[in-house]
Amino acid sequence: MSHIRVLVGTRKGAFILTSDAARRDWRVSGPFFGGWEIFHIAGSPANPDRLYASQTSSWFGQVIQRSDDGGASWNPVGNDFRYAGDPGTHLYYDGSSKPWAFKRVWHLEPSPTDPDTVYAGVEDAALFRSTDGGASWQELPALRAQQGAKWMPGAGGMCLHTLLLDPVNPARMYVAISAAGAFRSDDAGVNWKPINRGLHSQYIPEPEAEIGHCVHRIAMHPTRPQTLFMQKHWDVMRSDDAGDSWVEVSGNLPSDFGFAMAVHAHEPDTLYVVPIQSDSEHYPPEGKLRVYRSQTGGRTWDALTDGLPQQHCYVNVLRDAMAVDTLDACGVYFGTTGGQVYVSPDAGDHWQAIVRDLPAVLSVSVQTLP
Repeated sequence: MSHIRVLVGTRKGAFILTSDAARRDWRVSGPFFGGWEIFHIAGSPANPDRLYASQTSSWFGQVIQRSDDGGASWNPVGNDFRYAGDPGTHLYYDGSSKPWAFKRVWHLEPSPTDPDTVYAGVEDAALFRSTDGGASWQELPALRAQQGAKWMPGAGGMCLHTLLLDPVNPARMYVAISAAGAFRSDDAGVNWKPINRGLHSQYIPEPEAEIGHCVHRIAMHPTRPQTLFMQKHWDVMRSDDAGDSWVEVSGNLPSDFGFAMAVHAHEPDTLYVVPIQSDSEHYPPEGKLRVYRSQTGGRTWDALTDGLPQQHCYVNVLRDAMAVDTLDACGVYFGTTGGQVYVSPDAGDHWQAIVRDLPAVLSVSVQTLP
């Protein structure tokens, strides 16, 4: 019988939550790396025992951790991500005489087919790839050649926070950067192009510019990867041509500002967002924690509230803190800055807290295991 492993990164360590297919009773393990910020922890689809974690500290620097036994033990890898001597600054040595500095690894994306291949999105924004299980890393430099001088930091920093690997076309991948926009490669990262046509951002000098949009998240369904959904700084957007053009699908949402987004495991037109009040008020509208689900590809939205606090709730749900499992009855998961991790084992109809009072949750990812 299948079981579920939920990987949770927080401000003060990582936690692993496990349950059987019923998803009612949960075992909580951790904290791993207690006291350290774990920006992201992710499992390899090609090897369920292989996990990667981004461990960071403003003083001691950045470490990539790897587990080969499902999180029971961990080892640091990635000597190419080196501490530079100044707090919060790290250098990547690519053989040149002038190393390039970055602050932290925001997102790790393991290959769906090779457990030794993993990508890292970093701040300031750039994309790296390892083909030896994180032991060494190489930048994909053509991305920063896409008018990188015009990229600006969002409120959380100039971060590459989202990477999507097309399961149908292995040469195609997408990234999202705050605040630069979304980009696509059709040749495994050798070349890139901006894919921001149709986006409108009032807070930049040219509202419909090719570069400069603050994209919070992009998502796709594996069986229809040419259809993308985007949570922007303002606006929920949809593309049906692999990002070449976008249309707004915010519809009847109470706010079109938010960070998290996920697509149902089996229904390509069913997606989830968690609206928050505004770009200055990072909490749910009216203090009511509501996940919104669209089963029409964004045309209409329904509030999902059963089991979620509907008064005096002022938490946020960050961009990497929502995920789904692949069981027949799709489970939906999210974590909050208040330290709660919620699950809905019935695609959003009903919710329960798996755990409360963790440190602020930065990321949630899910493995469906045999």
